[in-house]
Amino acid sequence: MKEYPVITISRQYGSGGREVGKLLAKRLGIPYYDNELITLAAQESGFSPELFANADQNASNSLLFSLSLYGTTAGTYNMPIGDQVFLIQSDIIRKVAEQGPCVIVGRCADYVLHENPNCLSVFLRAPLEWRIEHAVSNYGLERVGAKDIINRTDKKRSVYYLHFTGEKWGVSDTYHIMVDTSRVGIPSTVDMLCGLAESWEKK
Repeated sequence: MKEYPVITISRQYGSGGREVGKLLAKRLGIPYYDNELITLAAQESGFSPELFANADQNASNSLLFSLSLYGTTAGTYNMPIGDQVFLIQSDIIRKVAEQGPCVIVGRCADYVLHENPNCLSVFLRAPLEWRIEHAVSNYGLERVGAKDIINRTDKKRSVYYLHFTGEKWGVSDTYHIMVDTSRVGIPSTVDMLCGLAESWEKK
């Protein structure tokens, strides 16, 4: 397998993160992880998959636990369930990244792997009106209420990210590259990220 980077994709709701991630992984011939992480985390932990399904949209009310200090050892099971889910999921992310190049969508993967020198972190964004149209056309959302769903989902992701990382979600300093998919387009975004991955291989 070629030495592509591990590519993490964070995204505003409706900006096409999953489409980009799936197409990118297919083009590069590397594994794609999104809901697949839920299955892996549930299998390893014994917890219900439902606990992981919306983990990146629900922050617990507990103290912030540093990933550099804690792992999924026995001691973590004294933590609130939200923190256990986050740490278990983070361990899974590290494990799949250690196995080789892959594309990981969401779940604070950019933060979990921020010390990994072979990680390329991407953030996808687009104007709200474009995301509404995209979500209605591609995600099956009803137009009435779509704006509220998009804003609410992004708010939850932002709160979750701040809670577990201590950093602001969607700020350019946090990522290697940010792309406006409304301007670049989904296919061209995939082309551009493929080019970056190919260049990465040559380093």
